[in-house]
Amino acid sequence: MKSLIIAPHPDDELLGCGGTLLKRISEGKIVGWILMTAITTEKGWSNQQVEMRDGEINRVREGLGISANHLFRLDFPAAELDQVPASTLINSLARIFRDFKPEEVFLPHPGDIHSDHRITFEAASACTKWFRYTSVKRILTYETLSETNFGFDQVVGAFQPNLFVDITNQLHQKIELLSIYQSEFAEHPFPRSLDAVRAQALLRGAQRGTPAAEAFQLLREFE
Repeated sequence: MKSLIIAPHPDDELLGCGGTLLKRISEGKIVGWILMTAITTEKGWSNQQVEMRDGEINRVREGLGISANHLFRLDFPAAELDQVPASTLINSLARIFRDFKPEEVFLPHPGDIHSDHRITFEAASACTKWFRYTSVKRILTYETLSETNFGFDQVVGAFQPNLFVDITNQLHQKIELLSIYQSEFAEHPFPRSLDAVRAQALLRGAQRGTPAAEAFQLLREFE
């Protein structure tokens, strides 16, 4: 099976699916990672910050065990996906879907508060139509700390997990990899703290009946 994680920003892939991706790879499955956005000097970031982020991404890719040719960096400006034409986003994703041919696709949840997450979901959803992308058999959304839980629409647009993956054996490595993104985390009670990541995994584990788990909302599955 080929799995494909689509992340609006670096660290979303680990927050939402880190343990599951590690588990898939340990099972001998192929994993691809689409990274939608990037920071650039043109947008006011320093050369040092850009180089540090590039290094973090490569270290995370290696830690996950994803092949270099299965990391797809689209490099749209971070926090500005709403200014990119939908057709440009969809066409960029479509090329990857056609070449990589994923069977399982992980998307950010459409109820996330960050516009980059919602737009990523909408653009990627267009690449899951069975009659155009016949490889896709399973579509799920993942939850992202400080994005999914901060969404305002907690009625219609709430994240409603209906699939739980046991990541008991992967939780320690997931947290180690997340610590690579130094600038994205702070001490508890900051929403993105390693304590919060661990607590979320324990909570989902209690729902799953295992010490730790990641939760997903299964949108569609074909057998």
